[in-house]
Amino acid sequence: MKMENTRQGNRFDSERLIPNYFHLSVPVVMGSIVTIVYNLADTYFIAQTGNALLIAGVSLCAPIFMILMAFGNIFGQGGSSLLSRLLGQRRTEDARRVSAFCFWIALAVGAAVGGALLALRDPFLSLLGSSPDTLPYAREYGTVLLAGAPLIVVNFIHMNLLRCEGMSGFSMAGTVIGAVVNIILDPLLIPGMGAAGAAIATVIGYACSVLFLLAIVLRRSAVLSVRPLLRLELPFLKDVLSIGVTAAITNIATSLCTILVNQKLLVYGDDRIAAMGIVLKVTMIVQMILVGFSFGGVPLFGFLAGAGERQTIRRLLRFCLTFLGALSLTMTLLVCFAAQPLLRLITPDEALVRMGVPMLRWQTAGSVFAGAVMLTTCLCQASGRALPALALSLSRQGIIFVGVLLIASRLFGYQGILASQCTADALSAALAGAILLAERRRDR
Repeated sequence: MKMENTRQGNRFDSERLIPNYFHLSVPVVMGSIVTIVYNLADTYFIAQTGNALLIAGVSLCAPIFMILMAFGNIFGQGGSSLLSRLLGQRRTEDARRVSAFCFWIALAVGAAVGGALLALRDPFLSLLGSSPDTLPYAREYGTVLLAGAPLIVVNFIHMNLLRCEGMSGFSMAGTVIGAVVNIILDPLLIPGMGAAGAAIATVIGYACSVLFLLAIVLRRSAVLSVRPLLRLELPFLKDVLSIGVTAAITNIATSLCTILVNQKLLVYGDDRIAAMGIVLKVTMIVQMILVGFSFGGVPLFGFLAGAGERQTIRRLLRFCLTFLGALSLTMTLLVCFAAQPLLRLITPDEALVRMGVPMLRWQTAGSVFAGAVMLTTCLCQASGRALPALALSLSRQGIIFVGVLLIASRLFGYQGILASQCTADALSAALAGAILLAERRRDR
């Protein structure tokens, strides 16, 4: 069993299972690390202003990113799952149709979502937790982000689809280019333009990434296409949406949970929201590395599922669970022990650092469970198992988290808010274990 790409010479085969997994996932992780760096750079340059209201206002716009990412993942991860299975079945022309559809529909959806949220800008920002003091900063940042929504959404298409063809390195390069542009522009634009400058730097970075990835598709890809006249059959559309929507629900649920946490923290002051905004950027280090090693394997899981290699999937799954468990435990311990110096690297405000240390430790503690949840979600998505993927998408950053947050905040107040994510991660890992056992029985 193997997959060959005549231009790139890439192969997926059972004899090189683990090397193939790292060949696909390491570039995703490297791209994720670059994403972390430029997110931290944004936060660093904004924090250097010493304006806690500016920090809080920009932090409140984090759900906008998650919403746009959600719509990108509908067609990026949904298309990636279907594309991998089609390549496993040697259906190259169908794969080409799927890739063209995902590109154009993402552009259209990005424009529609950005326009709708711009029309509802101030009420939406108030819903995110903006106070009268932070609303002007959130408005500046959010307006520019929403204007660039089509670019942000479409960025996730070729970033995902190129990995299905074995070109993870180019996918990573696109992320790196966007990040470098952003980092260069941040210190030039933020001092004079504040929140708007940070957002402009971000959108220009995404534009550069999109253009680079598009050039790779046009010049090097043997499978992907952007021809607008390629028709997509209805069953393929349903397949893209069934998996893509479950992937998007994770991002939307994360946004809603962030909004809910901000609403709970608002009672304790804008400075708590500012501290949480910084903490979430630091915890992103752990989360994005786990996401990279989990979702980086989706093309391989999908290819194996399309080729009917059930035993090979089980072997790969056992390795990934062991590897991610050890990795997440190591990173959790490092971040918990180094919480204070990590926060001091980003902000000089000692009050924010003091508030942030317990937040950071609680937010990171559940990562040891989160890896198993992410990997199981990806396996279900890659195999076309929409219902289990949906259940997991609605757990860790959805129904389970919301339930835990509401109960814990009522019983334990501020400390209950901080402990909610860790508790939800543990409960979601138990659900992931139950789903894996059920899937194993089904395959027998």
